[in-house]
Amino acid sequence: MPNVTVIGAQWGDEGKGKIVDWLAARADVVVRFQGGHNAGHTLVVGGTTYKLSLLPSGIVTGTLSIIGNGVVLDPWALREEIARLEGQGISVTPENLMVADNCPLILPLHRELDGMREAAAGKGKIGTTGRGIGPAYEDKVGRRAIRVCDLAHLFTLDPMFDRLCVHHDALRAGFGEAPVDRAQLLADLTEVAPFVQRFAQPVWKRLREVRSEGSRILFEGAQGVLLDVDHGTYPFVTSSNTVSGTVASGSGLGPNAAGFVLGIVKAYTTRVGSGPFPTELEDEIGQRLGERGREFGTVTARKRRCGWFDAVLVRQTCALSGVTGIALTKLDVLDGFETIRICTGYRLNGREIDHLPASAVEQAALEPIYEEIEGWPGTTCGARRWADLPAQAIKYIRRIEELIETPVASVSTSPERDDTILVRNPFAD
Repeated sequence: MPNVTVIGAQWGDEGKGKIVDWLAARADVVVRFQGGHNAGHTLVVGGTTYKLSLLPSGIVTGTLSIIGNGVVLDPWALREEIARLEGQGISVTPENLMVADNCPLILPLHRELDGMREAAAGKGKIGTTGRGIGPAYEDKVGRRAIRVCDLAHLFTLDPMFDRLCVHHDALRAGFGEAPVDRAQLLADLTEVAPFVQRFAQPVWKRLREVRSEGSRILFEGAQGVLLDVDHGTYPFVTSSNTVSGTVASGSGLGPNAAGFVLGIVKAYTTRVGSGPFPTELEDEIGQRLGERGREFGTVTARKRRCGWFDAVLVRQTCALSGVTGIALTKLDVLDGFETIRICTGYRLNGREIDHLPASAVEQAALEPIYEEIEGWPGTTCGARRWADLPAQAIKYIRRIEELIETPVASVSTSPERDDTILVRNPFAD
């Protein structure tokens, strides 16, 4: 059976939660392969709302859920999230949740460093969630991370603690802060270790087994391609690779495991935090999109910036991630607009270009080139068939397909799981 990889094809917040939830109900395994608890998914199932940050979406349906080695894991956040779900009647056990034993940990010192940097950055703020994601990835690459497997050997890790603390103590001194309290850090890890160890496994081995059995694996990406540390709007990006290619390194399966790559695309554009945004609308239309789309972050509750659909960006992200088809979400938010704009290109210093340049200076100077499309007076909310859509809404969808050079696999018309027009089932390919 084919595997499916879901990625955000914009700046995140594209409505992945609902789509992943729908797919998770049809999958045998759901895998998170990058990011941390800075990403949020909201699922609405049977009238109940579940907010997930770290756990794969399959956990709500009882599907085997795996946190891969490409994720940075905050063990205390994991415990809190599991407790919250259990309070909603969801059972989380080592039978339905596995955590990669080589997964790096986010420690209190990472959260502290994140906050110190942002507080001191002034106009250079990146707009992080302050959850320690970036510093944890830095320590992973710097070969000083404490990993899940180390929780079983905490009292033999003095050399690793030395390497970690000498680095952080120097940084903390620069911010006028006291050195790391090693005794407290060890005590904190000792207390949380038994909880995390229950779920620790060599997940690459388990994934190899389920794949050989012909099981359907769903790889669940976090954030969006425009936040990729290599391919996004650098430096206003996350600290991991968010493209579909990360499935291989972040799960332990080979590069041919990704299968059908489904790019989640909002029918307009939003982003959270700082950074360039060519089609941003700081007027009543942007306000209207935000209010109708309820554009507030799942994790941070920060208000999202809103703008028209940018076909240039989505064409580029689909190419970078080898997207097979897109899931277009929140089409109903555009109901009632007399005219709708789509960005089809940019002007940069008087010349036209058809891609997002790598330079932050050039990104900030981009001027969008728009194409206007007639809106529709009817409603798309709750539509489940093409025949239920206004003719102009269908025209809008078809124009997006042409501009991004990628077919639409599904259209979402409300937060409810079943309010979806399915054009192509990824698991059936």
